[in-house]
Amino acid sequence: MKNYSKYLLSAAALLTLTACAGGTDEAEGVDGDNAAATSGETLSAVLDRGELNAGVNDQLPGFGYVDSDGNYTGFDIDFAKAIAAGVLGDAEAVNYRPLSAQERFTAVQTGEVDVLLRNTTWTASRDTEVGLDFAPVTFYDGQGMMVGADSGVSSLEDLEGMIIGVETGTTTELNLADQMEALGVSYETQTFDDRDALIAAYESGSVDAWTTDRSGLVSAFAVLDDPDAHVILEDTLSKEPLAPAVLHGDDQWNDVVSWIVFALIQAEEFGITQDNVDDFLDSDDPDIRRLLGVEDDLGGYLGLESDFAYQAILQVGNYGEIYDRHLGPDTQFDLPRGMNALYQDGGLHYSMPFR
Repeated sequence: MKNYSKYLLSAAALLTLTACAGGTDEAEGVDGDNAAATSGETLSAVLDRGELNAGVNDQLPGFGYVDSDGNYTGFDIDFAKAIAAGVLGDAEAVNYRPLSAQERFTAVQTGEVDVLLRNTTWTASRDTEVGLDFAPVTFYDGQGMMVGADSGVSSLEDLEGMIIGVETGTTTELNLADQMEALGVSYETQTFDDRDALIAAYESGSVDAWTTDRSGLVSAFAVLDDPDAHVILEDTLSKEPLAPAVLHGDDQWNDVVSWIVFALIQAEEFGITQDNVDDFLDSDDPDIRRLLGVEDDLGGYLGLESDFAYQAILQVGNYGEIYDRHLGPDTQFDLPRGMNALYQDGGLHYSMPFR
């Protein structure tokens, strides 16, 4: 299996970037002025419904995808399952709502979905004007560019006069404009309503290059007719911290989603996995006992059962297990953890204390 890991940035490289992921929400036609929820409203609705409504991607192998058996699978999908396990005690109690980049924010604002887990970048405008609140980052990324291996293009400067494809309703178009203006490169943009249409246009030659998050470009190697005929440029156009998003104003629900994410990270820090989590129930470590709900009912503070973290870990696994399951060395992507490693391993993931 070809190893595409060289196309992802190392932690040190991306941390030196100065470009930021600017919001393009005005262009997306999103109005979040009146989007807000009452604290506790979403959790009550999910508990009454007995099912989590999760907005996801269904076109991004490795992150959110529908397999040949019609099942949703991927890194983001597992976080939806973990939330369902923590809240409802059942990782399968999820109603997946596939959303385009344009639809995703409206779906949160209208309450169509309880949580958005669709490779969404945390930006200032989305956190304010659009009316979203973000949970902890689950995947640190950066925007890249794919071109044909025989195109003669080896840098952004070589794209002078070319047509570049972008997906409508994303931060990529503004990031692209910022970078190309800074480099003095003239180009033409062609927009597409969804990822599949964009990739089809690129493979047909309608566009000379296409840009999205580097994880999304690497993911595309799984669906390209001839993966070896394409390369990802070394240039990185932006920072792209991808995180779950919920409707602004419901502090309790944001806390619930956030602490379930933290629980998966903390579990990896402690070495707690799906297979051995029961062995830790008798631990003498008070931090572990609090995490698993053996003592100090932290789940009660959130409106959840005391074993909410235990259920998420038991039914889905810790952060590292989720990463390896969908993106790790035994997958077609073989993506190094890099910035997505735990802090003690040189990465950026760090759980707040369970106390």
